Amino acid sequence: MNLLFLMTDQHRVDTLGCYGNPHVATPNLDRLAATGTRFDRFYTPTAICTPARASLLTGQAPFRHRLLANYERNVGYLEDLREDAFTFPEALAARDYRLGLIGKWHGGTRRNAASYGFEGPDLPGWHNPVDHPDYLAYLEEHGLPPYRISDPVRGTTPGGNPGNLLAARLHQPVEATFEHYLATRAIEHLERYAAGEEPFFLATHFFGPHLPYLLPDAYYDLYDPELVELPPSVAETFEGKPPVQRNYSAHWAFDTIPIETTRKLIAVYWGYVTLIDEQIGRILTRLDELGLSEDTSVFFTADHGEFTGAHRLHDKGPAMYEDIYRIPGIIRIPGAAPQVRDELVSLTDCTATILELAGCDPSPAVDSRSLVPLVKGETPDWPGELVAEFHGHHFPYPQRMIRDDRYKLVVNPESVNELYDLQADPHELANRYTHPEFKEVRARLMRRLYELLRDRGDNFYHWMTSMYDIGVSDYDPSLSAFENDDENVGTTWTATAGPGGTLTETP
Repeated sequence: MNLLFLMTDQHRVDTLGCYGNPHVATPNLDRLAATGTRFDRFYTPTAICTPARASLLTGQAPFRHRLLANYERNVGYLEDLREDAFTFPEALAARDYRLGLIGKWHGGTRRNAASYGFEGPDLPGWHNPVDHPDYLAYLEEHGLPPYRISDPVRGTTPGGNPGNLLAARLHQPVEATFEHYLATRAIEHLERYAAGEEPFFLATHFFGPHLPYLLPDAYYDLYDPELVELPPSVAETFEGKPPVQRNYSAHWAFDTIPIETTRKLIAVYWGYVTLIDEQIGRILTRLDELGLSEDTSVFFTADHGEFTGAHRLHDKGPAMYEDIYRIPGIIRIPGAAPQVRDELVSLTDCTATILELAGCDPSPAVDSRSLVPLVKGETPDWPGELVAEFHGHHFPYPQRMIRDDRYKLVVNPESVNELYDLQADPHELANRYTHPEFKEVRARLMRRLYELLRDRGDNFYHWMTSMYDIGVSDYDPSLSAFENDDENVGTTWTATAGPGGTLTETP
């Protein structure tokens, strides 16, 4: 089974036609969804690029692989995976797969994609590296003009300096865009792989629609801002929310930008999505022309979402809202009937899925569960909740989140916790954590999150033991036994690591 893995960066799920957007043209991804499985509740394990991509590579939660931040804003965490970390490409290579990765890597500083066996140009960084020699050679080969932008859009930071660049006009035709270049290189790899006998795994990782949105006029002005309905959470007051969210809004200078500019930015973001959809269409069309479609499973997803003004925020950050944690997830396996699934699944589950499709042993992907049974229409026993985590961006900021069919609990150790009723309040404007009528929901989710973190071996649970209502503790949280009652004289507690890093404490 060949594997084609298509990935975008910072991509809102509600920009795709197949996920309900009536305005944005995404015919190629819509076609993929119509012929495959669309997951409606597909989540990232953490809404930040490098840790999410490392989770895909390893099948492990971020706390376990420990690559916890983007190196550009790193605050002392690891910058590369440990040398002994399991990664799925090594398992595929052992089964004689050809491995290709075209586009964004962002998986470390010292080790690049080639370090893990991938073929393709080394394209480091968080945004289109428009000065890269291979891209410049592509422009020269095709007689295309170089990168140039104008009309930058940015706010003003609290310190009085210009804010982050959000968008600008790109003075190049579509054929010269980095997105077109990436699709061209991916097609070239497909053609080489089609000529061989070995199975292949080919990833194409677009750098967009991550901000800043740098687009030719045809895409920058493709959508009328009047079509844009501002997200209801643009009315965010941050009342009862962690103060860091208000600070992050100021960092992104949201209130210094006219609301009509925000509407235009969303329209430009839509144009970026359409540009990428067209390039994905080129890849999928060539897959068909080469006669590979019947032997190739196709994935489409993103590393995380984007705020685009929701909650008066841009980019991503220390707020575990659906805008940045829920992502698109489409998988097409030859022979599987088209469908829509509503199980709570994760980007990390793609790792075990890839391993199963390639006939590999899935056991090292300890936090990953194969989606193959779901794609084949089966009804396996599936968890009714999902856990995500965050460790900081610009500064350390630990968070843990659990969501079930209706509710979401976010634990913020430094301030206030959050509880949202996603059925009554889908835009997460009202924090119900302290509301008496949600006491039972709060207690249930807190206890369940505690159990799941403890079972995983995520030591965040120690904070929860003493600070929140998790029920009667069954271990000594002080990690010693200085005081013993008559029944436990001489008792000591021992923490033992079991399968998958599970910790158990026994007297």
